[in-house]
Amino acid sequence: MTVQMVSSFAKGAWVAPTSGARNIASAITGDVIASAGNDTLDVQGMLAFAREVGGANLRRMTFHDRARMLKALALHLNAHRDVLYAASFDTGATQADHLIDIDGGIGTMMVFASKGRKEMPDAQIYVDGEIEQLSRNGSFLGQHICTPLQGVAVHINAFNFPVWGMLEKLAPTLLAGVPAIVKPATSSCYVTELAVKIMVDSNILPDGALQLVSGGLGDMLDHLTCQDAVAFTGSAVTALKLRSNPLILGNSVRFTSEADSLNASILGPDALPGTPEFDLFIKEVSREMTTKAGQKCTAIRRIIAPEAATQAVIDALSARLVKVKIGDPRLDTTRMGALVSAGQKRDVLEKAALLGREAERVFGNPEDFAVDGADADKGAFVPPMLFHCSDPDTAVHVHDSEAFGPVSTLMGYRDLDHAIALANRGQGSLVASVITHDTDVALNVVQGAGAFHGRLYINNRDSMAESTGHGSPLPHMVHGGPGRAGGGEELGGIRAVKHFMQRTAIQGSPDVLTKITGQWVPGATEHSVGAHPFTRKFGDLAVGETLNSAQRIVTLDDIEHFANFTGDTFYAHMDDAAAKRNPFFPGRVAHGYLLLSFAAGLFVEPNEGPVLANTGLDGLRFMKPVSAGDAIKVRLTVKKKTKRNDEYGEVRWHVTLTNQDDDQVAEYELLTMVAF
Repeated sequence: MTVQMVSSFAKGAWVAPTSGARNIASAITGDVIASAGNDTLDVQGMLAFAREVGGANLRRMTFHDRARMLKALALHLNAHRDVLYAASFDTGATQADHLIDIDGGIGTMMVFASKGRKEMPDAQIYVDGEIEQLSRNGSFLGQHICTPLQGVAVHINAFNFPVWGMLEKLAPTLLAGVPAIVKPATSSCYVTELAVKIMVDSNILPDGALQLVSGGLGDMLDHLTCQDAVAFTGSAVTALKLRSNPLILGNSVRFTSEADSLNASILGPDALPGTPEFDLFIKEVSREMTTKAGQKCTAIRRIIAPEAATQAVIDALSARLVKVKIGDPRLDTTRMGALVSAGQKRDVLEKAALLGREAERVFGNPEDFAVDGADADKGAFVPPMLFHCSDPDTAVHVHDSEAFGPVSTLMGYRDLDHAIALANRGQGSLVASVITHDTDVALNVVQGAGAFHGRLYINNRDSMAESTGHGSPLPHMVHGGPGRAGGGEELGGIRAVKHFMQRTAIQGSPDVLTKITGQWVPGATEHSVGAHPFTRKFGDLAVGETLNSAQRIVTLDDIEHFANFTGDTFYAHMDDAAAKRNPFFPGRVAHGYLLLSFAAGLFVEPNEGPVLANTGLDGLRFMKPVSAGDAIKVRLTVKKKTKRNDEYGEVRWHVTLTNQDDDQVAEYELLTMVAF
């Protein structure tokens, strides 16, 4: 058998392992299939290459440029995913597991590509929040912005997801404009290396954006600065060791950790045997125990059920688990493959024995189970194991020791408060779930357990057909947890991108803030080119370009006609005496939507032109009522421009309505699509 030499990718070149490299065995056969490790890597040179070449290249791009890059990268990986599937079988993963790791990782990258285009500007500075008024007349303002760190992100990933674990960190890092050095766990690094080769060979990434360390990092962490970041997934023990590095502490290097997690799932007191929720609970627990052979950071480790239902849960789970066929993951009939390595198998069996001191094993015997198509002794196979802890209040190990495999412990609760207390005994987890059709139960769990868990997954008969599952971290939602789970946070949409950026408060005049943010700020310079802005193409319009309309007098006939035509005969528009009794109105007033209609009539250019469509209206506020006899006029200003494709872009207009005394009566932002 040929042994694969797993290389590192450093300073733009592939570097083969050295003689002291570590052998990697197949999880299926135990045979050595690869070797990885290089103790001569120039780690300081890699850091410099990332900062000076990769960072500079990425920061020259806009957020949209980088989002398009991510999409192209994801599509390229998707076109080559079959070779990644083939390589991943030796990690013990089944084809269904590949869909989570490989397809899931690619899908995560696609989501960040989409969010980057939709939620971030086509610029190099991210505007965070709204303008803060710091002066009486608006001549001195404040704004928060985010800019990319001018360092490198070091990603240290776990063995269980060699593709998803890399891509879920890499996507927000690159979108932020920060280069990455990826260090996968050695036991599955050959899959990560293949994914990196596919990305590098695509020539989509700029030089220095991505490097790979197959093996140990050496003293790389000793050379990090305040502009660098570390994102770690692994054990709490290793996380503590790494984050305690004096250089990391002294330089305040950002350190994000996702570590051990004794995730719990609560069967609601209403979810009795025979209900859809009970069946759903059994399905969820069984799936989380066996997917990836239980090697998921979000797997259910503690099953919390009403005391009266524990035997029913044991019976139902056992009946489902006994059908799980264990074997060579390359076989179509296999439903659970092997653990990643013999070392991991030893660790799981040791932890299971520890749990056995406080709980009875009621399903699964690691000394007697069938493996289809492989040798149970040579491969890293273990059966699903279910324990029952009859006294969870005095037990310790079931709440603080994680067997990172197909192992879970059932415990009974007396009432919902007791269930919440048991869930919180884990001292922080990535996810906890509650299966209930009782909304009061769901509310009580959120209030009682929310502070201990990074995600709360609530499911029942109404949502189960479309739910994503207890153990599925989604790119849209935060992934992380307090305490034992590491205290970190990943994913969560654009929140994840900000982890690799510096938030800065800027203060200055409206013109200064407009120049920095690329968005027009009220009070900044307005200008007109003479032509109506609706006659000008996207590329010709400039931020700050303004139209000041003529005025229109609002009459009582206007108010009554609008009321009768639309059916909006609310008393404030029709009954003068009643309106006067309202502390907000001087008497009958014009409809707010009448004012918006008049405003459109004042600023719209009716002829066919580059304005293609009105796509939205944001931030509408009415400041002062308008009565019959008042006059209104409109100021229409280009606030922001965002290119959408080669045919059109989005223009965000700041619209202000004022009366005859120049008092502001309404304000909003109008969104239009404008042709190039």
